[in-house]
Amino acid sequence: MKGIDSLDIDGAEISWFAPLCDGDDDFLGNRNPAYKSSWENTSEIVKTADNLGFRNVLCPSSYQVGQDTLSFVAAMAPLTKKINLLAAIRCGEIHPPMLARSIATIDHMLKGRLTINIISSDLPGDQLSSSERYSRSREVIKILKQAWSEDYINFEGNYYKFKLSSTPTKTYQKGGPLLYFGGYSADGIDLCAEHCDVYLMWPETKNKIKALMDKMTEKAAFYNRKVQFGLRVHIIVRKTEKEAREYAKGLLSKLELDLGKDIRNRSQDSNSLGVARQSILREESDKNYYVEPNLWTGIGLARSGCGAAIVGNPDQVVEKLKNYMKMGIRSFILSGYPHKQECELFAKYVLPKIKTVSLPEIFGRIPKKTPNSPLGRGKRV
Repeated sequence: MKGIDSLDIDGAEISWFAPLCDGDDDFLGNRNPAYKSSWENTSEIVKTADNLGFRNVLCPSSYQVGQDTLSFVAAMAPLTKKINLLAAIRCGEIHPPMLARSIATIDHMLKGRLTINIISSDLPGDQLSSSERYSRSREVIKILKQAWSEDYINFEGNYYKFKLSSTPTKTYQKGGPLLYFGGYSADGIDLCAEHCDVYLMWPETKNKIKALMDKMTEKAAFYNRKVQFGLRVHIIVRKTEKEAREYAKGLLSKLELDLGKDIRNRSQDSNSLGVARQSILREESDKNYYVEPNLWTGIGLARSGCGAAIVGNPDQVVEKLKNYMKMGIRSFILSGYPHKQECELFAKYVLPKIKTVSLPEIFGRIPKKTPNSPLGRGKRV
């Protein structure tokens, strides 16, 4: 069976989040201009995560409130040293051969530190059914893989027809960057099982996460593949559990619940199955929004998408993450409010206690360097 067993990966990819889409604040639902998404603010967060030892950083995509993802990632290439960048690609937004060339260019700029988050949501001003969107995404992925791995792009589908040389699209990484994917519909799960490398989930109770993982494992086996698992979750860690819980409560202190509902509904993915599952998780929580020990769902009152946070002291947070690792999760995409402050706190209290890895290296995508190699000298860490 093609792929790597999670049990063979000693450690986990610990990643941070670049708030390209006006997703940073000191209080939830409170628009503080100091945290507005800008090149200055967001690039500083990425450089901080790089310097502190995070192994990847998610760079999301949103037309309404966001900076352009690929432009941002390309600009970060010379400003970062070790961290990988996980660029969100909205399938269909860019002509696929040109997208393949853009990704290849950036991959060479980053010397293989590029990973791709496949997005299948509607394009701005466009609306397709879920099955149509995933069909288009499947065609885009097939074209990208041909472009990166074969001499010619020779493709004929419902959305695209191409017959042209793939010479301009060859990536630094062998076979192209790893593909990360998040989605809960049957079409989405099938797409990930057949073509992607890492299945990203949002926080839920352990039993529900395990059920999702079992479903994906079974579907991937149908395609004779193995898929790694990732968890996108917020983090609040302090010296004591009391401090962490008080900080979590304080994040909501300026939130008007009607405003929070409006913020969630404005998001382009507000009607998705994943967002619905986050709402159900919050409904299952206690009066303080804890659905299980150290998993707090209050954060979803003021944002769409990932709606829960791991909250606790350093030992509790480490234990929670290691329990997820025992389940087979090998990638974590973390964030907090405000992002730079929480990045520094997590690096101080938790990061040294977890062995970290770079998944592109684990998968053998990065060309090996030799002392006389034109790729350069030195050892990648």
